[in-house]
Amino acid sequence: MVDHPVLDLTDAPAEGPQVPAVRMVELTKRYGTLTALNRFSLAIAPGEIVGLLGPNGAGKTTTLRTLLGLLTPSSGTAEIFGIDAWRDPVAAHRHLAFIPGEFAVWPQLTGRQTLDLLGTVWGGYDRAYRDELIERLSLDPSKRGRSYSKGNRQKVAVIAALMTRAPLLVMDEPSSGLDPLITATFQQLLREAKQRGQSILLSSHILSEVEAVCDRVAVLRQGVCVEQGTLAELRHLHATTVEATYVGTPPPLDDVPGVDDAEVGDGVLRLHVTGSPDPLLKALAQAQVTAIQMREPSLEELFHAYYDDRADGA
Repeated sequence: MVDHPVLDLTDAPAEGPQVPAVRMVELTKRYGTLTALNRFSLAIAPGEIVGLLGPNGAGKTTTLRTLLGLLTPSSGTAEIFGIDAWRDPVAAHRHLAFIPGEFAVWPQLTGRQTLDLLGTVWGGYDRAYRDELIERLSLDPSKRGRSYSKGNRQKVAVIAALMTRAPLLVMDEPSSGLDPLITATFQQLLREAKQRGQSILLSSHILSEVEAVCDRVAVLRQGVCVEQGTLAELRHLHATTVEATYVGTPPPLDDVPGVDDAEVGDGVLRLHVTGSPDPLLKALAQAQVTAIQMREPSLEELFHAYYDDRADGA
């Protein structure tokens, strides 16, 4: 039996935590007159999870392929732990592992053989952690690749990347084909990777997944980054839904800053407030309010707001 090398976890980049895991500056990719990615800039710190959001054609996959050196940029720069992603791709790739959304396996190899092969090609892997991942993701490694469903093929891709304990994990729709229980386990594995100091760039259509694991998000629309920041920062830019139950005269709201779409009826007041809720709360204190509920917008609501607002503006 071949003794596969085990990854030395001290093989992380030596530059120190001050060097971003990913640094893209004014990254642009054109195909003739079509601009697939337009001056996109993003930095990811060690131990940070950043989500890349956008529908098909928004530029997410172009961003990842350009970062990985699979596409040559029209302009701009990209670095992985301070290493130029195109001038020195071999050195850059020593610090990352990639999970594609569509993963093909060798039909004649078993799952374990496939994992061993991929781990050896990468340069080493944690065998004990590989076995733990196989168990936690409920993969039968004794089956041959030709018998795997899409979900099981995706499990192989996830295990192959995570078992390397690479300092940077790049993921393009990584939970595609996974059932809800396995998806929950996968999200927990990402949180554990973050706790170990690994950085993650996660491209996904599944907004709840991004909301569950990401520290920051970047929203792409037609190749342009329309917004990026923490979830708290993005929520601050959009209205909070408020519903208050009152007795008697409704509170005066005409001069309250940030209040919009106020509806009054049957002792219930519904409205949206942007910015600090303090002026609204002071106004509500002037009435006999018996109950109040305030709900921040979900990531899905924010996501649609960016697209709907810009479509209206266009």
